[in-house]
Amino acid sequence: MNTSAHAERYFNPPGNHPSQPNYLWLEAGTNFGVLEDTQPGQPRLDTTKHLATLLQNAGISWRAYAEPDFGSPVYDVCPRDFSYLDVEHLAFVFFNDVNEGLNPLSTECISHVRPYYQLATDLANHTSARYNFITPNLCHDGHEDVSPCDSTEPSDNTQRSDAWLKVNVPLITESQEYKEGGALFIIWDEAEDDGQFSDGPIGFFLLSPFAKGGGKKAYSNSIHYDHSSTLKTLQEIFNVGPLLGAAADHTTFDSSDFFRGGEMGGRY
Repeated sequence: MNTSAHAERYFNPPGNHPSQPNYLWLEAGTNFGVLEDTQPGQPRLDTTKHLATLLQNAGISWRAYAEPDFGSPVYDVCPRDFSYLDVEHLAFVFFNDVNEGLNPLSTECISHVRPYYQLATDLANHTSARYNFITPNLCHDGHEDVSPCDSTEPSDNTQRSDAWLKVNVPLITESQEYKEGGALFIIWDEAEDDGQFSDGPIGFFLLSPFAKGGGKKAYSNSIHYDHSSTLKTLQEIFNVGPLLGAAADHTTFDSSDFFRGGEMGGRY
């Protein structure tokens, strides 16, 4: 992206496959020993040591917007399985303090985990949270070998995800919240399981008025990052601690180099 700050050397944590362990890592700095795609309760995560709870305890609003899979109904419950979306891409609902004992009617979960279409409404009404996590569906996240998808969209997975981004990124970058203090991170969850590109590098892009380049021209570096870096960065932006899991490792670089003067601030 010629208007973004981006990392040349961003990786998923070593051997952290498939998708779900990486989403857990972005939320808690660890995969809790999970190395497969499961659904909430498998395993049961009773810890409160994860980002959403740290934010909530600090009085900082958060919300997850997840796009239902193509052909699936829009949900107004706490997603616990694959009825509406690929739930392994939604780490928040795996934690017991969010899903309230795997309750599909959990008010904590339903108030924070919303269908993606609501983002446009919340931005228009200026009711979006300070921290927002967006999950495209399988047709739009660049996942390989996905079908069926909308026949009006490109048949190629990469082209389809690029088309989705071209429509949905401006929804955020043209919002008042972004212009006044936003940072949009676009991150792939994982690389190949093995071979030449095992663990990465994978895509990491930052759009922000605070970023080097100001969201108008590109900036890149070759510092080694992984999902621990993103978690550490978010904790520093919102000033919530203690640092979680591998984010606390002294060898973990945060993403401050991408911000002008190393100063991080943001809403997204």
